Amino acid sequence: MGRGRQKAKATKQARDMKYFSPATDLSALERELAGSRGSSRDDDQYIAYADKYTDVENTEEDDDPRYAG
Repeated sequence: MGRGRQKAKATKQARDMKYFSPATDLSALERELAGSRGSSRDDDQYIAYADKYTDVENTEEDDDPRYAG
């Protein structure tokens, strides 16, 4: 296949992808977004780790004047 035909095929594929708009299932999107907010278990686990590893009295941030304020 020559360069001209290859470029034309690539251009056609790019154009097809650019203007392709599949049907959007808005109800499925709503369910997915609503389900992600109810994950407080992950949040609780993160908070437990944060509390465990930030229980240091003197950190570099305390000594650094850039963090004052």
